[in-house]
Amino acid sequence: MPELFASRGALVLEDGRIFGGEPFGAEVDAEGEAVFTTSMVGYQEIATDPSFYGQIVCLTYPLIGNYGVNADDDQSRRPWAAGLVVREYCDEPSHWRATGTLAAYLRKHGIPALHSVDTRALTRHIRRHGAMRALIVSDRAGRSDEELVERARRAWSPGDQDVVTMVTTTERYAVEGTGPHVVVLDCGLKAEIVASLARRGARVTVVPASTPAADILALAPDGVLTSPGPGDPVHNAPAVETVRQLVAAELPFLGVCLGHQLLALAIGARTGKLKFGHRGGNHPVKDLRTGVVRITSQNHGYHVLADSVPVDAGWRVSQVSLNDGTVEGLEHASLPISSIQYHPEGAPGPLDSQDIFDQFLDRAARYRQQSGALTTRVGGVRE
Repeated sequence: MPELFASRGALVLEDGRIFGGEPFGAEVDAEGEAVFTTSMVGYQEIATDPSFYGQIVCLTYPLIGNYGVNADDDQSRRPWAAGLVVREYCDEPSHWRATGTLAAYLRKHGIPALHSVDTRALTRHIRRHGAMRALIVSDRAGRSDEELVERARRAWSPGDQDVVTMVTTTERYAVEGTGPHVVVLDCGLKAEIVASLARRGARVTVVPASTPAADILALAPDGVLTSPGPGDPVHNAPAVETVRQLVAAELPFLGVCLGHQLLALAIGARTGKLKFGHRGGNHPVKDLRTGVVRITSQNHGYHVLADSVPVDAGWRVSQVSLNDGTVEGLEHASLPISSIQYHPEGAPGPLDSQDIFDQFLDRAARYRQQSGALTTRVGGVRE
């Protein structure tokens, strides 16, 4: 479809649709998957969320950049989004915590961005046709639309390969605490997850996604949390095997987002790709046991297939999306093992689900008490 007005840059989709815009980030080309998020705030947290690795993110809220950026809002060691697309960009932020502009931040990290894009039309297009391969270009001069569309059709997408290895920590690290010892398997960890555990007094050890179950169990955890992360879960066979062995160990386990999908694969369920994903801070989720509805922060393009959950082995779907009925939680009938598809840490988004951390740490505390009593009875030593 031809554009009504010429523009310097563009977002080019694999189906041939081109959305013009003006550059305000790094003036480079980038490939990825075009998606949208409905969060009204938190553009810096979105950019630094590893789950957005390799994605060109359309922000549906119309004004972006007005409160600037600051180091405290980073959710990981660097921004991971392949590019940002916005309607209106503000380059003169006004906020007491701001230390710079979003444009300068993106330029520093080599990430392209476009403003003056019809983000409403782009969002409607993705909803209708699905998330797709895309190319973001800051300067179209000297390149034909046909050439750009052909590049978009061949663009790399994070669903093509295992991308967890790109975002996980390379070394183990710890946060001290006096409460239960939680090992976090980092598949694309956000800082607020660790902060949420630490605020509750947990001792946290973060390990790379490639860490075998035997090494995790050797750390004597009271519970294990498998983090969110990017890409298609079926590309993470080693992590699935790790989760399978952790489940067999029957210690408290919480899977979050990608961690939820890895748990599903580990117990024999299947996953599939959503048409345009769930991304934003306003997704209603219903607990099937209590009937309680919570508003959640979400960021995923894949989901667990409900009819594949092995109910005869004690597993059940515990929560569902009220938007489309997809699986939002799993739990076992007798084991202290559960998972959620949404983000309890918010950042950005609502804090309705912080109780998930309380529930998980309560299970970990009981496990710690029981295992400590057992160690005492057999005359052993437990760290």
